[in-house]
Amino acid sequence: MAGEDAVLLVAAAPERMRNADAPWPYRQDSDFHYLTGFPEPEAVLALMPGRAHGEVVLFCRERDAERERWDGERIGTDRAVREFRVDDAFPIDDIDDILPGMIEGRARVYCHFGREPDFDARLLAWMRRLRTARGGGVVPKDLVALGHLLHDMRLFKSRDEMALMRRSAEVASAAHLAAMDVARPGVAEYEVEGEMLRVMRGRGAVPAFPPTIAGGANACVMHYQANRATLRSGDLLLIDAGAEVECYASDITRTFPVNGHFSAEQRALYDIVLDAQLAAIDEVRPGRSFGAAHDAAVRVIARGLCSLGLIKGSVDRAIADGSYREYFPSKTGHWLGLDVHDVGDYRIDGEPRVLEEGMVVTVEPGIYVPPGDRKVDERWRGIGIRIEDDVAVTKSAPEVLTAAVPKLPEELEGLLSR
Repeated sequence: MAGEDAVLLVAAAPERMRNADAPWPYRQDSDFHYLTGFPEPEAVLALMPGRAHGEVVLFCRERDAERERWDGERIGTDRAVREFRVDDAFPIDDIDDILPGMIEGRARVYCHFGREPDFDARLLAWMRRLRTARGGGVVPKDLVALGHLLHDMRLFKSRDEMALMRRSAEVASAAHLAAMDVARPGVAEYEVEGEMLRVMRGRGAVPAFPPTIAGGANACVMHYQANRATLRSGDLLLIDAGAEVECYASDITRTFPVNGHFSAEQRALYDIVLDAQLAAIDEVRPGRSFGAAHDAAVRVIARGLCSLGLIKGSVDRAIADGSYREYFPSKTGHWLGLDVHDVGDYRIDGEPRVLEEGMVVTVEPGIYVPPGDRKVDERWRGIGIRIEDDVAVTKSAPEVLTAAVPKLPEELEGLLSR
């Protein structure tokens, strides 16, 4: 796609410091992982179409007995060629001497310019060196955004990628079931979080993002992450958490009563959200637009809110004037893959993208009634409900990857009755 007169450069994610000399756990750049599977920092991938001596070249750290004594074994250049199927590998310390010569003669450089300032500066230095060198060789004139090529590829999951995503969903499902088992009045939100993290790590996964464990009115905060409150009888508990397996993410939300029984108001709103989610999932089919799921959810939620009197007027008016957004302010889903909010365009030439087999989306409608909302009766205030599943687009019916976690109210109450 790039053409034989181009070079494509992708850098590994740098190590990032949490504070002082304590680093965050290392997580590879998603694009770099997609193209290589290589798990280490301080690496650069060069793709050079048509190069006689090998089109796929990796620069990476060499083996170093002294550093390995402190930080663990490194892969090194020999193993990089043998195990990661690159055509050639060179020491990263030699990149300034080797890579400029490889770039020379290419018309364009595809890269993620603007993502990592240190790599950007290095790339510009290579380009300046080529322009000022004697000899008059061809120097790339254009830096082109690589995302336009690469991110469209990442939208479509291969069979092996789908296997990892199903495994990620399986781990996250087990964590949610474990959370339901420990969540009860008097338990702190962070204790529920701790049980979920135990299950994920016990299955070789890590959290895909910091979990939201939101009891009561905390569920009305869309990205609540304090996770410090104590659960109370009569509250709903909203849990938004996913696992990551070999960099592939899952993303599940369930909302359930802490004491095992929905109140009348909670059940009324829950049924609306569930109906909206089921209607939206039914739209996750080849040939339907990405926005069809959201449109279906909006209509169900607007109708439900009007029927309960939380918003006034007709359903069509609530949709047209956007008054439903007061209680459903978010979209219904997003792409899912190597990133939780995965890459890929949602619109093509101004129109919602059409779904195709191999794509994976989340479906997550919700209703959130702020605790301070004086426009509605007090009995509705502070109720926040979201239901989220991961859904794969197949040749026919949608495949719900996270169906192992109950969401029917009768199932939840039966599971939670203690």
